[in-house]
Amino acid sequence: MTAREIPFVKMNGLGNDFVVFDARDVSVRLTDAQIAAIGDRRSGIGFDQMIIVEKSPLGVDAFMRIYNRDGGQVDACGNATRCIGRLLMEEKDTDRATIETNAGLLMAFATGDEARVTVDMGEPKLEWQQIPLAEEFRDTRAIELQIGPIDAPVLHSPAVVNMGNPHAIFFVDDIEAHDLERFGPLLEHHPVFPEHANITLAQITGENEIRAKVWERGVGLTRACGTAACATGVAAARKRLTGRHVTVTLPGGPLDIEWRESDGHVMMTGDTELEFFGALDMDTLDTGKPVWRREEQGAA
Repeated sequence: MTAREIPFVKMNGLGNDFVVFDARDVSVRLTDAQIAAIGDRRSGIGFDQMIIVEKSPLGVDAFMRIYNRDGGQVDACGNATRCIGRLLMEEKDTDRATIETNAGLLMAFATGDEARVTVDMGEPKLEWQQIPLAEEFRDTRAIELQIGPIDAPVLHSPAVVNMGNPHAIFFVDDIEAHDLERFGPLLEHHPVFPEHANITLAQITGENEIRAKVWERGVGLTRACGTAACATGVAAARKRLTGRHVTVTLPGGPLDIEWRESDGHVMMTGDTELEFFGALDMDTLDTGKPVWRREEQGAA
């Protein structure tokens, strides 16, 4: 490996995938254009988010910096937190890790299954200023927003929740009956969301069971979004559609979401997968070097 090559790890949480760079001992700085090139699924490594793990200014296990595929930086990503938590716990040989993010400190916990990780995502923000929204809505369980004709809207009255980033959740009878790829960009950039928003379609499928599809701001349709699953669980409980402990099933698989009554924190549990290790040439953004899977490299 040359001085201009940087090792990376490719991981995913329920198919929500990440390229992870360890910048605790070496600086990793990339432009928006470079991030977009690395994230391109045809010509680059391909990812939903790029994660840079840095030393924590607060002295906890690590600081996690998160970039979407368009190069924009975001404050929170639940699935990435589970993946980084797994790496840090394996590195320390311990059952918990504290991760600093722009959204605050998050705790990751081992579950006894190496691939399955729980993260304490903290308390949801529910006031209109905290989402944030461009205008006041006293009841964020259902705000005035719709797509389609006034007398027959296609989607309307979403719940809004901030789980480190803003989410709008539309509860519908059938998530497959709506073209989220069409409506997602319009809703993401709606003027009511000054920081844009993640858009979720949610369908109650049983007692404390929810199916969901997510349009993630700066990314598009994604196989899984951890903060969206958390926001959906909170919104469903607030609307009394479910209890406070639910399973949210996304295209990539299920997440266990519990909005604890004891402290108001949202606990998220789900699987992670370590796909492969590789090296990125910083000059050419070439990843044509040999890559190796974890089982081939042992504990590397």
